[in-house]
Amino acid sequence: MKRTLLGILSVLALSACDKHDPILPGTRTAIFDTSSVTVLGTQIENLPDVAYSMPAIDCPYTRDKSNTIWSNNRKIFSGFPTTNSVDAEIAPVCAGKYVYAGLTTGELVKIEPKTRKIMWIADIYRASNLTGGASVLDIVAMPIVRDNSVYVGGLGDAFCCVNATSGVKKWCVNISVAAPFTIVGDAAFVVGADKNLYAVRLTDGAVYWTSPVKEIQKTTYADQFVTVGKQKFNAKNGK
Repeated sequence: MKRTLLGILSVLALSACDKHDPILPGTRTAIFDTSSVTVLGTQIENLPDVAYSMPAIDCPYTRDKSNTIWSNNRKIFSGFPTTNSVDAEIAPVCAGKYVYAGLTTGELVKIEPKTRKIMWIADIYRASNLTGGASVLDIVAMPIVRDNSVYVGGLGDAFCCVNATSGVKKWCVNISVAAPFTIVGDAAFVVGADKNLYAVRLTDGAVYWTSPVKEIQKTTYADQFVTVGKQKFNAKNGK
């Protein structure tokens, strides 16, 4: 009974965040225009030989399982704890003077750590995942910030591009992201929980191609090849 009550309260707390919440501020909008994945079946042109890497800067922040973000012993953010999550070590990322962190509630938050101000919070999940009461919405892959975009995906069936200034989504595609992904040129190489490797076009979220994988592992990239576990794919066409 106690476990059931906790599950109901968690769903209600998450549902309250869909519009506007005084603890986690920001206007909420539906992240999906469609539930389908558009697969172009086309080759990627002009791929570089190396993947994008965020500038190396000191980022001394941690996020615990209760969705609290710490700077050593100083708390800079408190989110909602969840009863359903995966066992993964997820570190926030830093870009400029800001900290970006994915939460087990399926949200991405941007914080100014010196003032502890929440700049925005974005929902990275399909709203339908909240209705069952047992959905796992964790953002398990570290977000990647490039230029004025944040690329982020989670287990709530969403891989998204979010405006880094406003927190408004540019696009989302229906991929449940279960492992770290890679940004290369105009593409993201993402392994989904459905054991498919997706080559996602960064301009609009369309998918160049998909290929099945044997294991759900992080992607790595070098010399126009994508590696997932022991499998290697031609990054241009997925073969």
